[in-house]
Amino acid sequence: MKLVIAADHAGFDLKQHLIGYLRAAGHDVLDLGVESAATRSDYPEIARRVGTAVVAGAGERGILICGSGVGASIAANKIKGVYAAICHDVYSAAQGVQHDNMNVLCLGGKVIGSITAETLVTAFVGASFNTTTERYLRRFQQMQAIENGD
Repeated sequence: MKLVIAADHAGFDLKQHLIGYLRAAGHDVLDLGVESAATRSDYPEIARRVGTAVVAGAGERGILICGSGVGASIAANKIKGVYAAICHDVYSAAQGVQHDNMNVLCLGGKVIGSITAETLVTAFVGASFNTTTERYLRRFQQMQAIENGD
């Protein structure tokens, strides 16, 4: 799978670890920054980079990492076509894709460790939106209506 990933300074170390992990698993990973933990950065800009890249098709899905994952999630969801959630458990990382068509996973670099992050991204990239269950499609269409101001 082609993935885009970015982090602010608080998520840099986890981002670097996940890039290696995902590439070793055979994924094509586009790193959208930051370049070091010393590079002070704002999570809204990082969220914009990943969100716009996913919407533009530069990656099938995105991964965002900030200190808690909360700010990145809020910022990413401001971009039309981005369905982002903070997940710190495997069930939510997979179910968010399966039931809600989540396309951006947000993680807290100060909240979880590298092994937990590996299991979360594995669940996220391994899941598919369940298009055969009417209620999931209906609910996704309702979310799109909200997004479009309908």
